[in-house]
Amino acid sequence: IIPELAGKFDGLAIRVPTPVVSIADITAVLAKSTTAGEINEIFTNEAAAKNWQGILAVSNEPLVSSDLIKNPYSSIIDLALTKVVDGNLIKVVAWYDNEWGYANRLVELAKLIAEN
Repeated sequence: IIPELAGKFDGLAIRVPTPVVSIADITAVLAKSTTAGEINEIFTNEAAAKNWQGILAVSNEPLVSSDLIKNPYSSIIDLALTKVVDGNLIKVVAWYDNEWGYANRLVELAKLIAEN
């Protein structure tokens, strides 16, 4: 989808014991060393940015799949699960309701089209 990112990260989505909630496990090797705190700070700041409001969220709460049913965000970063290995191998975990979050984005798209 994004050619510049080819070969730079890997991930998987795991269905969990709810009909609609999934979890994405994303791994990447960075060019420089970092910490889990720095990664979480980036996601926290981006979630607060205007461009990502309503789309990206972060959580420090211990989450289970049923907590995310009908959550309107496209992705909720589980900050407690962020890991860094050997300084530059990062793992980020994101939850999402693959029906409700998607439906919310479609409604936003329809509104945008109607306004223009």
